[in-house]
Amino acid sequence: MEKRKRRSFTKEYKAEVVDLIRKGDKSIGLICKDLGLPETAVRRWVKQAETDAGGGPAGALTTAEREELAALRKQVKTLQMEREILKKATAFFAKESK
Repeated sequence: MEKRKRRSFTKEYKAEVVDLIRKGDKSIGLICKDLGLPETAVRRWVKQAETDAGGGPAGALTTAEREELAALRKQVKTLQMEREILKKATAFFAKESK
């Protein structure tokens, strides 16, 4: 069985699909079938659009907050790696000076 390649969609395309669902009189399932999109992904797009508009559940992260969180996590990982390198270098030079 051949594994399908994961597709990615632009923010603009996702927004168009969400607008189509909100304005259309068809169900999400029918629209997804017509466009050849997975229904679970489109439902996630709609839910995220509602959260971004301020209508999501309490504690839900907006897209901007998710992006910021991902960037901060990446920065923390980099800083931890740099700290470990400095610790090892300090230990190495402390041995060398004795």
